[in-house]
Amino acid sequence: MAGEMNRKIVLEDGAEYLGFGFGANVSRVCEIVFNTSMAGYQEIVSDPSYTDQMVVMTYPLIGNYGMADEDYETKIPSIGALVVREYNDTPSNFRYTKTLSEVMEEYGIPGIYGVDTRKITRSIRDIGSRKAYICDASTPTDWAMRILQKTTLPTDAVRRVSCQKKWYSRTADAKYNVVAVDCGMKLNIVRSLKERGCNVTVVPYNTTAAEIEAMDPDGVFLSNGPGNPEDVKPVIELVQKLRGKYPMFGICLGHQIIGLAYGAKTMKMKFGHRGGNHPVKNLLTGKIEITSQNHSYAVVPESVAGTGLEITHINLLDNTVEGVRSREDQVFSVQYHPESAPGPQDSGYLFDQFIALMKEAGENA
Repeated sequence: MAGEMNRKIVLEDGAEYLGFGFGANVSRVCEIVFNTSMAGYQEIVSDPSYTDQMVVMTYPLIGNYGMADEDYETKIPSIGALVVREYNDTPSNFRYTKTLSEVMEEYGIPGIYGVDTRKITRSIRDIGSRKAYICDASTPTDWAMRILQKTTLPTDAVRRVSCQKKWYSRTADAKYNVVAVDCGMKLNIVRSLKERGCNVTVVPYNTTAAEIEAMDPDGVFLSNGPGNPEDVKPVIELVQKLRGKYPMFGICLGHQIIGLAYGAKTMKMKFGHRGGNHPVKNLLTGKIEITSQNHSYAVVPESVAGTGLEITHINLLDNTVEGVRSREDQVFSVQYHPESAPGPQDSGYLFDQFIALMKEAGENA
């Protein structure tokens, strides 16, 4: 690292971390979180669930394989900022088309490297996720603290990242038609459904139940997405109107929304789960899955009783709810990402489970 440190992060508790800038040269207040994945920074940067969040990567070397056109999870990345220990701007990968810094600059995403990411991660783990300000190194600390104090983090992230109008993704010899409600959906979910013979119609988060019923789908999918599930009232109401009418599968934010729609409660976690290494126990089979996760909120276990849902999966690190289902309504959901790319891929069977429900519903129609 040569030259003078030109960027810094200031946290709400007054802690400062000086480093070097990459990506867009803009200042921004975000919620600071950490991710423990060892690969897949392109999927993280382009995952809409990270909207308005400053992500600290615990794996030290980032940027070394560039950015490949086929690997994006959304067409317009909306992550708040990226914090890394060591940034590599000369990728070695025959598939890469741009460097990470070029993509971040293109989409207005600031980055900083050369900071002590281990110390920042411990701070987030001990104190919790909170507001952080990425700015020029010359910014006075008291000025940065004032900006942090007066900035309220937005609550309309789903509205901003959801598609504006419906779009289609078709596959040859399709067996099923799925309507996917886009709350900030990763594109690998669409790919995973298409691989299993589904035509996918992706609709905005505020699509009405009547509009979906008019499409006569075989199943309804509820996507991942950013922010507090309680802020996404149109989708909660949608689930309440459609449950029992179609097989329904939710992932991440979609899982939390299903919980709320049935009367369970959600809570904000101290620092959330982000990374590709969380052990989850499937209570129906007894098997352990290694999973990829990305969320700040969780369904409150005690609130599930009496809702018509049963808990199907739990996190073995902290016993949080990782899956629920209603057998009667053919509704199920998981908190983690079975479509995770580049992996792990222990949980792809959940898409097969959704296909089986649609097949069963079709046979019984």
